[in-house]
Amino acid sequence: MLRHLPPGIGDPNVIVGLDTPDDAGVYRIADDVALVQTVDFFTPIVDDGYAFGQIAAANALSDVFAMGARPITALNIVGFPINKLPASVLADILRGGADKVAEAGAVLVGGHSIDDQEPKYGLAVTGLVHPDRLLRKGAARPGDILILTKPIGVGVVTTAIKRTSVEPAVVDEVVQLMGALNDFGPRLYDFGVRCATDITGFGLLGHALEIATASGVALEISASSVPVLDAARHYGQQGFFPGGSKANRKFVEPSVDFEPGVKELDRALLCDAVTSGGLLIACPPEKVDALQEELERAQTPSQHVIGRVLPGPCGRIRVTA
Repeated sequence: MLRHLPPGIGDPNVIVGLDTPDDAGVYRIADDVALVQTVDFFTPIVDDGYAFGQIAAANALSDVFAMGARPITALNIVGFPINKLPASVLADILRGGADKVAEAGAVLVGGHSIDDQEPKYGLAVTGLVHPDRLLRKGAARPGDILILTKPIGVGVVTTAIKRTSVEPAVVDEVVQLMGALNDFGPRLYDFGVRCATDITGFGLLGHALEIATASGVALEISASSVPVLDAARHYGQQGFFPGGSKANRKFVEPSVDFEPGVKELDRALLCDAVTSGGLLIACPPEKVDALQEELERAQTPSQHVIGRVLPGPCGRIRVTA
């Protein structure tokens, strides 16, 4: 659908516009400063309003971090059934979002709300980055090592939360994971990283495919090396996959070569639609050890090496057992 819109290439200050699959738009305002802009919102995936606000805010902020930028301001985007739910619920959502924005070092400066039959919340976020330190999906190079900073399987667990009884400890774990900021993003450039993206609704393979296509490379991912929530394996075996995960698999499978030894559950989990997932990083091999050590010091949920970048064929992913 976006092909019907002007990409903005006519303005020389548009560094990233509609013509690439990057995580945010980027506009140069000075030789050494560019604005990074993104917007994201969705319906509740947990019952607790404050937790939902934190998750939605972390998810929106993640696009700025994934571009190597630092968020500076945010605007609330709200849809809320004001005559169906108490105003205290909305207050909790907004408080959760505001606290997460503050944790990210940004400032909440306003927003917009409408009366809507289903609650929706998110942020429009603006960040800053030096144009030379920008991280792009199209900058992976053969030989780069793939690192993932959060386990996958969030979509399975949140679907299970909606449909069945889930232990409170599992709910707490997945809420904490989704609310964790990807604020290490702006530091990745110091480790030679030029390519990163955050894992969200298209699943790990969907976003990896964007990197492979935009960079003109192939990727190899080891299924056994990808961190997966224990609860996701448990509920995945019971079939608690969201519709988005199934659509993701249908979309990526023509471009993915699964080794025969890759289990059916793993194939499905690699396509699971994630909310506020981690960063997928393409790191130069000589910097991997230093980056993993720094990610561990920063207490990212994961520092797993999950694969590598290959010269080709372009836009293909090979998944090994």
